[in-house]
Amino acid sequence: MKVLDSAQMQACDRAAIDEHGIPELVLMENAGTQVVEAIGEYFADEPPELVAVLCGKGNNGGDGLVVARHLHNLGHRVRVYLFAAAADLQGSVAENHRMAAALGVEIVEVADAEAWREHAGELPAFDCIVDALFGTGISGALRGHVAEAVEDINESGVPVVAVDLPSGLAADSGEIAGPAVDADLTVTFAAPKWCHTFPPACELCGELAVVDIGIPRQLIDGVAGALELITPSACGELLVPRDPDSHKGTYGHVLIVAGGPGTAGAAVLTARAALRGGAGLVTVAPPESVYLPIAAQLTEALVRPQPAGAEEGYGAGALEALLRLADDCDVLAIGPGIGTAAGTRDTVRGLVAAARVPLVIDADGLNLFAGAVDLLAAVGPPCILTPHPGEMARLLGSSTAEVQSDRVGAARSLAERTGAVVVLKGYRSLVCTPAGSVAVNPTGNAGMASGGTGDVLTGLIAALVGQGLEPAEAARAGVFLHGEAGDLAAAELGEVALIASDLIERLPAAMCRFAP
Repeated sequence: MKVLDSAQMQACDRAAIDEHGIPELVLMENAGTQVVEAIGEYFADEPPELVAVLCGKGNNGGDGLVVARHLHNLGHRVRVYLFAAAADLQGSVAENHRMAAALGVEIVEVADAEAWREHAGELPAFDCIVDALFGTGISGALRGHVAEAVEDINESGVPVVAVDLPSGLAADSGEIAGPAVDADLTVTFAAPKWCHTFPPACELCGELAVVDIGIPRQLIDGVAGALELITPSACGELLVPRDPDSHKGTYGHVLIVAGGPGTAGAAVLTARAALRGGAGLVTVAPPESVYLPIAAQLTEALVRPQPAGAEEGYGAGALEALLRLADDCDVLAIGPGIGTAAGTRDTVRGLVAAARVPLVIDADGLNLFAGAVDLLAAVGPPCILTPHPGEMARLLGSSTAEVQSDRVGAARSLAERTGAVVVLKGYRSLVCTPAGSVAVNPTGNAGMASGGTGDVLTGLIAALVGQGLEPAEAARAGVFLHGEAGDLAAAELGEVALIASDLIERLPAAMCRFAP
């Protein structure tokens, strides 16, 4: 599902009107009727009797007037608060105002702050407030009596339905510039926008409904450079049913280079996630100093200890041994818990440079390339990098704050520099290809901010690559299923108590929800 910014959405609107001959009045009518339908579904158990519709003078307000007309016609008691003079309305908005007034909808004009203060105290008496003040065309903070109205909406305690997006949010950003409506339900048209997708703005959207208003699908699908939202159906299409006539070799052999003194659990979590992710075979190759604690916790995986160095980590001879193991594997997962000692750095850089199968690099495997990120651009096989913001900052030579201020830009930058698929982890993880396409993952929760959950993702993505998915496909399916497992765990255990192994235990349920 494409995620559009305001310019892209407006271009689709204009093309629908100019190139496909769909009148603006028809699009507005479709938008309003879809909002009414969504209101009916949302309030199915207790339909609102008294509804306030707050309308601006633009097309969003026109959508609101359609909503008011249809709700009135269905028998709801509706009052429109129009934040403009009727004489100033133009085009389709003016036409919908005329139709609503002719039908007998109550319309109160709110010309200024004094007029709004006369009516602000009426809001708590309503059963539902429809916010149709501003749509995708605004930027910057709301001011004046409209800002006051937004604050009064939020303080009313009444359920709020936002038309297209909550007023005060900018379609092109996840930031909140000033007062903004805190909606319970947002009904957006044709495609989600950035504010529906990224925090903190998305937290003001409540439940999100994406509805069809008649814009030809090919216009939305044809938008170049748009972000994409990973959907359950898209994830399910990647989970191919198994052939009855198959064996363990059919589903990939994952070699995991992970673990070190004090971090043996990272290797264990990665291996268990790879097994639950469907890998046919999993081999873990830790330094021999941590062989016993890792082998004691893994019954289904092979554990092959490697020469350890005087420092913590891999030592002389480890590179040659790992390359021999890699000859029999289909994918390499490198990094969780390996540390950054000099011997480990040389081993990992050598292994990555000589690799002949796809790689998934995470955690310290990434930190070992800080200041030498261009070495990753020389890697021959497909590569998936899975940094959190701090690791991303070290690779790009920037700060974590700079990464977080432009996560999409950071992901695109690293993917372009390295030629790798980049998974920038965090709230709404991103998957970016070297060509610059970015997919946003909607699953996951704050309970996953716990040690080891990244190791689980590494093992899961590696397993999916081993089963034949292309790197971008494996990354998208991996982050979606990883987050879904986290959501299942949080629903059962709560976010506070959630730990990484809870995700592994729920990966089967997550995969069953979406597998064909």
